[in-house]
Amino acid sequence: MHASLPPSRSASPRRAAARRPRAAAAAVALLLPLLTAFPAQAEDDPPPRPFGADCRLTTEGSEVVGYCHNPYPEPDRVRLHLRCGAWWDLDTDGPAREVGPARSVELTGRCWQTVGSAWISHAR
Repeated sequence: MHASLPPSRSASPRRAAARRPRAAAAAVALLLPLLTAFPAQAEDDPPPRPFGADCRLTTEGSEVVGYCHNPYPEPDRVRLHLRCGAWWDLDTDGPAREVGPARSVELTGRCWQTVGSAWISHAR
């Protein structure tokens, strides 16, 4: 005796058509939060204004000198930060100095022995 296989169940055209709108609605429901999460930038919003003094550092031995020039119309508050090479040498964060529009400032700092790293931070 041969075992008979059950007849294949294919969805009726009516059922398949009923599933399409549900699938489309589910896709829209999943994508809608992503589309509304990021606000569209209005065309009349001005672009962000450039900011930040242009700075360069010079290290000679254990002394660091930073020169900053601000070409922008807004003032910039700059600070020199030093991390010294020796574990016992004190790291320093210099005082903030304001660099006005079209102005320059000089920042200085030193370690007792070697300078591990130096950088300048900016603030509005």
